[in-house]
Order: sequence, then structure tokens, then C-alpha cells
Amino acid sequence: MIRLASLLTGAVLLAGAAQADPVVRHKIPGSDFPIARAVEVPDDATTIYLSGAVPAVVNENAERGTLKAYGDMTEQTRTVLQAIEKTLKEMDLGIGDIVKLQVFLVAKDGEAMDFAGFMKGYTEFFGTEAQPNLPARSVFQVAGLANPGWLIEIEAIAVREDKD
Repeated sequence: MIRLASLLTGAVLLAGAAQADPVVRHKIPGSDFPIARAVEVPDDATTIYLSGAVPAVVNENAERGTLKAYGDMTEQTRTVLQAIEKTLKEMDLGIGDIVKLQVFLVAKDGEAMDFAGFMKGYTEFFGTEAQPNLPARSVFQVAGLANPGWLIEIEAIAVREDKD
């Protein structure tokens, strides 16, 4: 009986010492496009849903509600991702903990959305040598956002991996 108790105690200790499963990011085969085809989140991770983040004012002298106040698509993308990064940092997470992004881009003046401008800002945060983790991502063209000067809004889902 004592031997069985020792074996059970050992098994419990080994199970408790096991590392949590990592987040798995599946790359797009044959592509260097900076998004993941899919992301697997282990069941022992905590999922955090961030509300949509919008651009910050970059020109204090410009009238609010104008593109001049918030900048072009690249600048707006940069300030939105900086805001998301700040929110995550306050939760002891980082931009690399994001597993999914939903991006809403506004088309202006009858033109298509500025996807190239968005990608220029996006690739400063994802797929870099310093931060190689890629999220799954969707990008939508929308007619407008709550502020006429905003060209972008981003919702994010991040994961806190339990590390025992």
C-alpha cells in the first residue's frame, strides 16, 4: 500500500511539473506574408479580448475630426498598435501575445482602402526580428468610423500562457 501511495505521489508531482502547451502559430506555406494562417491556443491559456483601438492625435494644431489631426494610414496604424501595445503592457503582456487581429480600414474620397499604408505600419510591429510572432488576421474595408478623421480601428485578441 505504501509503495502504491509513493507511485501515485510521484505521478502527481510529474504531472504538476509538466509545462503548459505553447501557443502554436501556423505559417502560410510558401509565403513570407506577415500573418499566421492559423493560431492554436492551448486550453490552459487565458484569452484577453481588447476593444477596438483607434488612432491618437498626432497634430495638436489640426482641427479634430480631420485627417491632418490623425495622420495618414501608416501613422494611424502605428498609433493604434502603440495603444494596443500599451494596454497589453499594463496587463504584463506584449504585442507578441496577440493571436488574432480584426482590422477595419476606411476608404476615402472614392478610393480603395490604403492597404499598403496599413502594411507599412503593421510590419513595424509584426514579423520583425525583435518580434516574430504573427497573429491570425482579417482586414475589412468599411465606409467609415465614429470619427471622420480615423482611417483605422483594430480589435485584438491576446493570450496569456500559463507557465507552471
